[in-house]
Parts: sequence; structure tokens; C-alpha cells
Amino acid sequence: MKAFLLAAGFGTRLKPITDAIPKCLVPIKGKPLLYYWLKLCDKYKIQEVLINLHYLPGVVINFLKENHFAVTVRTVYEEELRGSGGTIFHNKDFVRDEESFFIFYADNLTNVNLGKMGSFHKKHNEPLTIGLFKAEFPKECGIVELDKDGMVISFAEKPEKPKSNMANAGIYLARQEIFSFFPQEKKKIDFGFDILPKLVKRMFGFVISEYLIDIGTKEKYIKAQKEWKGLEE
Repeated sequence: MKAFLLAAGFGTRLKPITDAIPKCLVPIKGKPLLYYWLKLCDKYKIQEVLINLHYLPGVVINFLKENHFAVTVRTVYEEELRGSGGTIFHNKDFVRDEESFFIFYADNLTNVNLGKMGSFHKKHNEPLTIGLFKAEFPKECGIVELDKDGMVISFAEKPEKPKSNMANAGIYLARQEIFSFFPQEKKKIDFGFDILPKLVKRMFGFVISEYLIDIGTKEKYIKAQKEWKGLEE
């Protein structure tokens, strides 16, 4: 199994913490966010991860050199950001031999059970399984509606009038068919705006019951520092 780990964010709202380190390396309980992601991948037998870099790439590369992980890590530098979907599309050869592969947004801190998600994915023969969580502020998220079987029947990115509180967690399990939904002509592709709306009624929602938080703001970062109990909780 392989995974894309999208980690090129600036972390602008976390300044001054991110003046000297990229967002994916902000520390949580003494360990960088990226550390937890790579340990999570190892726990669930993901053998190889591709990480995209943009802001302070050398700092990330040094971290990877100085720390040993069981997971094989490949990095790609983006001089110009390609967007969450663009990174996946331009590196699709990385997963060409995989029946299914994970996509993770490295902004999040989570101990999600990827084994359960994998079992759920196998039951449904669609291009994508999207991880979901119950959002406190749905207007700030990508929001889905599910039918009784768990199929996504509507999706809206940051809707003014949310139809539910089930939100995109930035954790996906995709099949090769996903690439047929990518716009061929766009240089920069956003997964939420350009891909997910096309997958309505072609993806299933997996509700994450474990801990998950987006540490994109100082408030969320402080909250995560207080609440995080580690990958085993």
C-alpha cells in the first residue's frame, strides 16, 4: 500500500511558529506532526509515502534524514504549488501499480483506524472513500450528505447553508479510476473544488470515530496540544 501525504502548506495562521519550520513539522507533545503521520502509516502497513514540499523544503528533508522510519519516504519539490489534486495527478506514476491508495492532508492530527477504513473501502466498488468527521462549524468545511447506505449524495465546499455537519476530513482511499475525474487542462487542481463535486454518487463516506483535528489555526493548535493522547488512544 502507498499514500500521498500533502504537506506543502505555509502555515500562515500559525506564525510565528512557522517562521522557521513548515506547517508539517509543528510540534505536538514534543514530536513534529509529520512524525505522527509516518508512524500512523507504519502502524497500518503503508510501505511507501510520497510527500510534496514547497515552503522550507530543506528543513523537512533534514528531519527525514535525521530520523529513521520504517516507511519508505519519497519527496517531490513543487516550485509552484500544484494544489491538492495537482500533486496527486502529476505524480500518478507513484501509484500506478496500486489497486487502491491513501491520500492524506498533513494539516490534520489524527489516530484514525485506517484498517477499518480499508475494510469499508473494499465493500464498495467506487473510485473514492472519503473520511468524514462531525464538524462544529460546517460553514468552514467541505460538507457532504449521505444516503442510508453511506453514499455521498451531495458535496459543497464551505457552503453558506450546510445540509449536514458531516465534513471532509482530508483522508481518502482512492482507486485508479479516480484519475479519470481530474481535469487534464488545469495546471493547479484543488481536490475539494475540482474533483469531489464530480464524485457525488460515486463515493462513499467513512465516518471517523477516532480523534481528528485540523491544526490550521493557533486556537486549534493549542487545543491539540491539550487533547492529544497519541496514536494508541
